[in-house]
Amino acid sequence: MSTNPSRKPTGSEESAVPVLEVTNLEVHYGLRRRRRRALRGVSLSVAPGETVGIIGETGSGKSTLARAALGLVRASAGSLVIDGVEVGAYGHRQWRDLRRRGVVQYVFQDPLRSLDPDLTIEASLTEPLLIQGVPRQEAASRTRAFLSRVRLSADLLDRLPGELSGGQRQRMAVARALVTEPRLVILDEPVSALDSANRVQILQILKELRADGVALVFISHDLGSVAGVADRIAVLYQGELVEVGTAGDVINQPQHAYTRLLVRSAPTLHSAAADRAEREALRALLHA
Repeated sequence: MSTNPSRKPTGSEESAVPVLEVTNLEVHYGLRRRRRRALRGVSLSVAPGETVGIIGETGSGKSTLARAALGLVRASAGSLVIDGVEVGAYGHRQWRDLRRRGVVQYVFQDPLRSLDPDLTIEASLTEPLLIQGVPRQEAASRTRAFLSRVRLSADLLDRLPGELSGGQRQRMAVARALVTEPRLVILDEPVSALDSANRVQILQILKELRADGVALVFISHDLGSVAGVADRIAVLYQGELVEVGTAGDVINQPQHAYTRLLVRSAPTLHSAAADRAEREALRALLHA
């Protein structure tokens, strides 16, 4: 991935194998007598430069899918391929090495969970690069480049996470995920705790990332937010993938009853109580 925001994926990148591909994936929790299937035969792929939104209510399996793709839970059945490599049988050390290489990164709903409260912004951003063996001067240069990508000033580099606003912390978390130039970034409810202005700004930043060829998996319960940035939307219901389609098709022509319920209840798409400026901004993102 390039730090040049104007760069477009090459033909070879567009035709490359999926960055993430899960096939008949199942995840079970609990002992045999009380085993619960959190995911049931889920199959989904994400191409380079593609943003796929994962939508569903609490308990639908969204976070379990993310944790499986990060090696934080082991799949009970099925195949999990990241960047062309089957990783479903990886052990703890292999997953740790994969994450340290920066192939896949994760952005938490609460950025304070992923940011060391005692490290400055500069230290947090350069740390994963130094672990990879990047020279300190180059790490510092890349850090500043990614700060500008997420609309943060270099004046913040010597501050601690607790000294930033919520929106600044989330943009900082996005920058930290990007600085290793990953192939895949998984974002778990990245805008749910933000106000309208910061939410739209983060969504715009995520949409711009597609020009770099990075694959994004955007997990949310808010269909309106996902619709503004996703190329495709996948709907999870009780651990099963019940619908997958382009953002426009899922919003305008939902096929499954549960998807239709989500569309009708999406406040940022339909509610009169939703903020007008945010609704207009989301529409602009959707049709850009």
